[in-house]
Amino acid sequence: MAIFSVYVVNKAGGLIYQLDHYAPRADTEKTFSFPLDLVLRPHDERVVVAFGQRDGIRVGHAVLAINGAEVNGRFTADGKDVLEFLGNPANYPVSIRFGRHRLSSNEKLMLASMFHSLFAIGSQLSPEIGSSGIEMLETDTFKLHCFQTLTGIKFMVLADPRQAGIDSLLRKIYEIYSDYALKNPFYSLEMPIRCELFDQNLKLALEVAEKAGPFGPGS
Repeated sequence: MAIFSVYVVNKAGGLIYQLDHYAPRADTEKTFSFPLDLVLRPHDERVVVAFGQRDGIRVGHAVLAINGAEVNGRFTADGKDVLEFLGNPANYPVSIRFGRHRLSSNEKLMLASMFHSLFAIGSQLSPEIGSSGIEMLETDTFKLHCFQTLTGIKFMVLADPRQAGIDSLLRKIYEIYSDYALKNPFYSLEMPIRCELFDQNLKLALEVAEKAGPFGPGS
């Protein structure tokens, strides 16, 4: 079981803190001969698999490295277009590493803003007045848990679906935020959190939650 990441979103929908705690690796590297038996297409400044699945390589996976060198979006390490490089028979055999692309800082900002909007929509769709909004989203590979404070700050945790004690962890993160961000004389409300003590205590809380589950009294 694992906790994947933590997001803190201010009341305006801006991402003010994000921590990647654990990222499961699902990369697959294979050596191919020409012609490539996968269909690749450019998508959002990267090259992804559009058709054909084999040996752990799935549609939507991005090209992460070619011949051991990391790919920079749609370009190889030496600046060549990935699709042009892979379309040249002279470059084969070639080793390609595929996997789920890593979110950029801008993508994380956008996703936090989108969830803020979904949270508000969820509150309005509720048949009951004063709904808390979205508290959990569940998929087959992770759960997103959300706790919103009375001041509108949202604490979001992405965790393994089997991970226990997330509700108490969210409140523990709120305590850490109150103790190490709000009480910091150099911190301004609604602004990005840049505090070493906040980082240290948050990481410790995540480790405790993963190993022991719920936080007990006085933790």
